[in-house]
Amino acid sequence: MAPAEPEVAAVTATKARSLEGHDWIQAPSTAFTAESLRSRLLGGIHSWRDYSPSLRIWFWLIPVLTATIGGVLRFVRLDTPRSLVFDETYYVKDAYSYLVSGYERSWPEKANESFNAGNPTVLLDSPEYVVHPPVGKWMIAFGMWLFGPDNPFGWRFGAALAGTLSIFLLALFAQKLFRSHILGALAGLLLAVDGHHLVMSRTSLLDIFLMFWLLAAFGALLLDRDDGRRRLALRLATIAGASPDGRPPAGSLVSGPWLGVRWWRIAAGVCMGLAIGTKWSGLFFLAAFGLMTVLWDLSARRIAGIRSWRTAGIIKDGIPAFLSVVPVAVLVYGASWTGWFLSKDAYYRQWAASNPSGMWDWLPDSVRSLAHYHLEAYKFHQGLTSDHPYEASAWSWLVLGRPTSFFYESPKQGSPGCELSNCTTAILSVGNPLIWWGATAALAVLLFWWVGRRDWRAGAILSGIAAGYLPWFLFPDRTMFYFYAIAFEPFLILALVYGLGLVLGKRTDPPWRRRSGLYVVAVFTMAVILASAFFYPIWTAEVISYQDWRIRMWMPSWI
Repeated sequence: MAPAEPEVAAVTATKARSLEGHDWIQAPSTAFTAESLRSRLLGGIHSWRDYSPSLRIWFWLIPVLTATIGGVLRFVRLDTPRSLVFDETYYVKDAYSYLVSGYERSWPEKANESFNAGNPTVLLDSPEYVVHPPVGKWMIAFGMWLFGPDNPFGWRFGAALAGTLSIFLLALFAQKLFRSHILGALAGLLLAVDGHHLVMSRTSLLDIFLMFWLLAAFGALLLDRDDGRRRLALRLATIAGASPDGRPPAGSLVSGPWLGVRWWRIAAGVCMGLAIGTKWSGLFFLAAFGLMTVLWDLSARRIAGIRSWRTAGIIKDGIPAFLSVVPVAVLVYGASWTGWFLSKDAYYRQWAASNPSGMWDWLPDSVRSLAHYHLEAYKFHQGLTSDHPYEASAWSWLVLGRPTSFFYESPKQGSPGCELSNCTTAILSVGNPLIWWGATAALAVLLFWWVGRRDWRAGAILSGIAAGYLPWFLFPDRTMFYFYAIAFEPFLILALVYGLGLVLGKRTDPPWRRRSGLYVVAVFTMAVILASAFFYPIWTAEVISYQDWRIRMWMPSWI
């Protein structure tokens, strides 16, 4: 890895200024070809096909292997505990309602006992008021449809699958981001063994699905970045081929060509719609990723020698980017409410019929009713200030100040796995301290390389962290939990891997430097794995002694 390499394979600040002056266009000895421009825009390796045949298989095998490790950790004993834990009491039962009627319905008192016993049919006919959109609950319902609603494996299958696939995606995208098999493998492995991601993958809360779709959207935009630069290089070269001297006419370099439909951006719009359709906090990522992709295009036109690259980037890239992502996300989000639209008695479904509005009566009643539903849900979120024993301010998330306890029991002596008089089984959603504290330290490094060295990769990673983390500081009085941080955890992993890449050094470094870096990274990785093995019992509800549980409570605030 060579983090000093920003937009082009080895463009320093001085080189970037020379490109902006179009010296490569004006020099008669420089051949203008799509390949030469693509190399300037993307570097030497920008696709898995650019690797040697012996290395190509690893581009796909590394994500598969790391996802397999993560899948084993997530699916083994997935049905433990055999009861609804923490907020599963809401989302699992809502998911069952979706299977039955397509919208949320109410439950009687002591419904959990019935549900845990394998009898979910006690569902009532009246609608239930909920404040989160449907996508995550439909993904939980998918597992229940496959394996039945009467067992914990079915309840949690969707979460475990999303968590496992996210490991595959992160390893794949990290290889593309860093142009390194080693760093891609590190990214996948670190996510696979981290406790916070593991716990969220083994319990059916909505946040794991939010994280999955956000990561998929980021990857789609990463692929679009390369695809857009290939198109720009090809179209400029095509224009040059039609001119007598083999160079683009001066007029063609004023604003540059249109790049047509960007299908990866449309895919990102679909993913963003599904993310927002899981939790509204995805809106912050939509804004951050939208700005990020436009800045990438502005930089591409500048490097390509486009004279009016700012104007062209906004008109020919920015506006199409908005139209490719935002309307698509809106349509997908609206489609996620299909079950609510098709119903007759879902919550607020008939609100508009009894609340006429002279100004908005031109809208269909269903749309006005859904708009009112959203307004009431927004008010709920704004006023959510009730105390909770495991609430955690955003300030404490990165240092693991107050993780969330999902489950805790003290089994009686003689019960399965408990041969002592003081046994404990628990699920604490806390990350691997070496990963989280290391990633937190790496943030300062990323800021330096982004601001000081203009490395676009550092900026891309920071955009994901900023979108998932900083908005929570706008609501200091709102009740928050540490597990919300799962939305940006993949970007924290990328930040840590970025720092480890600096430790590894560049391919051009002396052999002793490379060996030293490799030893440091190997020792750190082994320490992470050992730490995960140490904490694994309190991530997966294994039965251990109370003393062993106390040893794993590294901070008083974890209890």
